[in-house]
Amino acid sequence: MRASDRPSPIGISHTRRQLACIAAVLAGTFLGAVLLASVAATSAHAQTTAPGEVPAATAPASPAVKGAKKTDDKPYVVLRAEEASYDQKKGVVTAKGKVEIAHNEMVLRADTVVYDEKADKVSATGNVVLLETTGNVKFFDHAEFTNSMKDGVVEGFRMLMQDNSRLVAARGTRTGGVVTILEKAVFSPCNLCKDDPSRAPLWRVRSARVIHDSEKKDIEYKDAVLEIYGMPVFYTPYLSHPDPTVKRRTGLLAPTYGSDSDFGGILKTPYFWEISPSEDLTLTPQLMTNQSPMLAGNYRRRFSDAVLEIDASGTQAERENATGSRIGGSDTRGHFFAKGTLNHDSIWRSKLKISHASDDTYLRRYKFPEPEQATLVTSLNTEGFKGRNYAQLSAYSFQGLRATDDPGASPLVLPYAEYHYISDPESNGAYLTANSSLLAITRDEGTDMRRLALDGAWNLPYKAWTGEVYSLSASLRGDLYSVDQVEVSPGNSKSGVTGRVMPQLMAQWRYPFVSAEGAAMQMIEPVAAVVVAPGGGNPTKIPNEDSLTVEFDDTNLFDPNRFSGVDRFDGGQRFIYGVNWGLYGDAGGTVEAFAGQSHSLKENADFSQSSGLDGKASDIVGRLRVSPGSWLDLLYRVRYDPDTSTA
Repeated sequence: MRASDRPSPIGISHTRRQLACIAAVLAGTFLGAVLLASVAATSAHAQTTAPGEVPAATAPASPAVKGAKKTDDKPYVVLRAEEASYDQKKGVVTAKGKVEIAHNEMVLRADTVVYDEKADKVSATGNVVLLETTGNVKFFDHAEFTNSMKDGVVEGFRMLMQDNSRLVAARGTRTGGVVTILEKAVFSPCNLCKDDPSRAPLWRVRSARVIHDSEKKDIEYKDAVLEIYGMPVFYTPYLSHPDPTVKRRTGLLAPTYGSDSDFGGILKTPYFWEISPSEDLTLTPQLMTNQSPMLAGNYRRRFSDAVLEIDASGTQAERENATGSRIGGSDTRGHFFAKGTLNHDSIWRSKLKISHASDDTYLRRYKFPEPEQATLVTSLNTEGFKGRNYAQLSAYSFQGLRATDDPGASPLVLPYAEYHYISDPESNGAYLTANSSLLAITRDEGTDMRRLALDGAWNLPYKAWTGEVYSLSASLRGDLYSVDQVEVSPGNSKSGVTGRVMPQLMAQWRYPFVSAEGAAMQMIEPVAAVVVAPGGGNPTKIPNEDSLTVEFDDTNLFDPNRFSGVDRFDGGQRFIYGVNWGLYGDAGGTVEAFAGQSHSLKENADFSQSSGLDGKASDIVGRLRVSPGSWLDLLYRVRYDPDTSTA
């Protein structure tokens, strides 16, 4: 035998040709393995990806790939093995011993990989493992690929998916680079029992054959059986659905079934219609054994500068009395929800929300999502943002779903307009603010109100050379009301025009003291403020629509107006004091605390007893924030009443 005929280790003299052959092997091996095993992921993802949604983001590449590089965006191939040789006469490349091949961002591992150049055949044997960028891990006992990797066979196929689901098949084949078939496949998302891994999982699906057509993008199941704890409970001779590369396609979605004490047996069979790439409709008939059918629909449309979504349902329900007995006849029941956003330009946008139900109990009875406050809100809003200024115009109507709600007392808010202005600061830091609002509330029963509110303020921040920080503000507010049927006392109501003009001055001082404490910095900062304004700014003829509740805590202790809205003015004279403390570590950890209280010269009857502001001395409010790093914030707030010693 001549030296050139003997298999020789890869060396410098044969580097170019051998590396070219090995590169072909690696690229082909990956192509065939990935295509052959791709059906595994489809079973899980096709069931969890809704129309129009995108599957979960891919996982990071294996550490073995990180050392590999690619240039000019061209695919790369990296080989690692204990031994690699090339038989020039036979045209065979062999890699043995902990073979690891990286191609793009996937890794193939095996005991032995052989490429027969003449037969166009690639074989991987022994502990074959394929790591994908999706996070899925695939295992084979043996894999062979031919016909430029278009045809292939794998034995002993197993797959561990990113969500810990598992798929097992005895054998897999691929033909023409298009059709992949898994024989005797089993899929389950359940974890195996730690004490007895051979025990059947909670549920699994067995299929005699799974077929994936990559051109048609379809997955078919033949003779599929659903098993629960190893016992077969449901059989279907045939099942088909799109593969995960198909994000949206017209067709039936997975049906659901169940039972209810009122409706009896329930069957839902959704149908998805892809009207266009940016538009779809899902219709869901709901069949019930003890009640008339119900039809629900969801319509979605995305425009270049807008988005629209509509949810609706309807049924002809049989009439019942208060005890639930049927009394004959039927009522039309249903709901209509719609929401949309239109971006006019870089400044203006509009939002639409429509919420309506035929009656108070329909959403709850048919198990549709209900609003958190048991009130349906319909609104139309247009708003604009420019610099530090903001403007909005909106309208609202409400539908209460509680039995105690009075539809006649439900308000119609039309219009509600606001404009907020902040000027550029002057050379000394002073700046102006201006706020205005227009509001009209109409009811069939009860109080009607029209309000125009204007306020402006001059603000001056100042830092003294000693380190003290001051903030001064002077504001003037004027409100004009036109009201009907305002209850000024029990059984006594008034109508007419009223108003108020309220000036207010506020001065705030703070003085931070900072010291170094080893690897941390400590700060102690006393804070104080004085607010001066006339009292009696809330006559009974002015209704209270937007300031019914006051959430008093550390966030609004130093606010000039502690009411949540415009209808109530926080007048009188008061002194506010508190202290900030902070410990800031060099590594980024932070601990901050605050405690404070306000004291008024006179009691303010406009605050409720539960607000913490009804007496001269307010409740003490505090805050504690612990942040070991940028990844975690722990925040605790407290309000303590010294008179009752309760928090």
